[in-house]
Amino acid sequence: MKIKFCGASSGVTGSCHLIESGTHKILLDCGQFQGGKPEDLMNYEPFPFEPAEIECVVLSHAHIDHCGRLPLLVKRGFTGQIYCTDATADLLDIMLKDSGYIHEKEAEWQNRKNERAGRELIEPLYTYEDAAATMQYVTPVRYDQLIEINPEMRIVFNDAGHILGSAITELWVKEDGREAKIVFSGDLGMANRPILRDPVYIKKADYVIMETTYGNRLHPENGNSVRGLLDIVVDTINRGGNVIIPSFAVGRTQELIYEFNNFYNSHEDYRETLDKVTIYIDSPMATSATEIFRRNAQVFDEETRDFILKGDDPLDFKNLRFTRSSEESRQLNFDSTPKVIISASGMCEAGRIRHHLKHNLWNARNSIVFVGYQAEGTLGRALLDGVETVTLFGEEIQVRAEIHNLEGFSGHADQNGLFAWISHFVKRPQQLFLVHGEQESKEAFAELLHEKLGMDAIVVQGNSEYELDFNAGNIVTGGAVQTDSVSIDEIRKMRKSISDIHNEMEHILYNANLAIGPEVSAAKMIRIRNMIQELEKATIGLGTAVTTDQLTAEEEPFESETDRKPE
Repeated sequence: MKIKFCGASSGVTGSCHLIESGTHKILLDCGQFQGGKPEDLMNYEPFPFEPAEIECVVLSHAHIDHCGRLPLLVKRGFTGQIYCTDATADLLDIMLKDSGYIHEKEAEWQNRKNERAGRELIEPLYTYEDAAATMQYVTPVRYDQLIEINPEMRIVFNDAGHILGSAITELWVKEDGREAKIVFSGDLGMANRPILRDPVYIKKADYVIMETTYGNRLHPENGNSVRGLLDIVVDTINRGGNVIIPSFAVGRTQELIYEFNNFYNSHEDYRETLDKVTIYIDSPMATSATEIFRRNAQVFDEETRDFILKGDDPLDFKNLRFTRSSEESRQLNFDSTPKVIISASGMCEAGRIRHHLKHNLWNARNSIVFVGYQAEGTLGRALLDGVETVTLFGEEIQVRAEIHNLEGFSGHADQNGLFAWISHFVKRPQQLFLVHGEQESKEAFAELLHEKLGMDAIVVQGNSEYELDFNAGNIVTGGAVQTDSVSIDEIRKMRKSISDIHNEMEHILYNANLAIGPEVSAAKMIRIRNMIQELEKATIGLGTAVTTDQLTAEEEPFESETDRKPE
């Protein structure tokens, strides 16, 4: 078996790893390179494999640096299945179409310049239609569902806690009569964060491919960043300025909505200021993504589910406004009322955020607040590094606004979170490959693992390839999925969980019934209808996933490869 690293091997974007065994070739992710012009040009290069030979893609999540070249893969000959969680499939539809639209518009803009200069016209990387055509190959699956992708390979998705639907992939591969297990971390989230569940800890693997975005850094406490954001908003609004937050449309924006909801509910001391502040979500994709979050409440953490059970929508509050049209977006920059604008893209490389920066960076009363990772070569990183002027839409802009970096909002595990995740393997992997990190981050994390665990990790560099010898050392799985058995007490707990779900459904439906009064709004009716549809979906899922035999076979407890209760 071979692993070839084809992206996110020298940086944090372009995630793509080729697994080759016998006649089978599969990809883990197929992401877009992001950053400056050199990274953009990398997307146009040929894949280091033949797309038509790829049997399937196993997708960790819907961020563009992990899924953004799927339409290009299809365009160049791929016709296999794209396996991902059901929530990722929902998000993928809007993410890829939005990406295709952006590539079309960028090509149109460049071609106008090329035509005037007498240069050759260019083609977009892919189009909206290419993205739409890609969706026919998407196969959604649920967390914890064992899927046979071919006679020699099986996968299971576990919650990564990074964004909605994000997954840690367990992959079993049979070769020459033996079976080994690869674990791909995808992007790991932080523990104890709102909305999403904590990342699942895996017990066993032969080989691990692990992200190291923050392998050399620790995040501030999230509570401190939340309080810091509140202080920035209040201070900026009181001096008559705007707060501009570049934010990833999927994940970070919904967490910000959740925290602003808490602000309005919990901070009486700031009530007067908060009551006069409008929070604008100025991103059509973020608006659509928020609706997808509402439709996938089945994967929320317990705290967020408790909010919903109490009749509170954690992704809505009275001063929240969503803008869809370009005209609505433009008007925000001609309205002198102090406000908060949350807009994509998160690294300021495209989208409406660049217009808001053009209109707000020059004014010292305003604040620009970064709440996510800023890759090298991006405008976001330049602003954090203290650049004094930037060029936006051909105009030089002085940077006078306050620039803030609240890393506690990061959707990525920091060094401690990464170390905790790899430390939970009961049996040490034969080989650990570090990817998805800048060089110093990967090296620092490798050094930490050697010092604390005596583990020698491989710091992946460039499009490198490794041969995995199934006969070297002990193979964890040994030809079958061997797992730790579960006690009868745990089966009883599972039965109780099913009973609790039933009670929760009744409670939700009761509250929904009360909510449908004579004054119910159309928007609220849509949310209630969506909720009922999700309950139907969940009920059908339980009916197909849990058989009578499984519920009655106490003398034959089921087995699980993972520790399903993250510590």
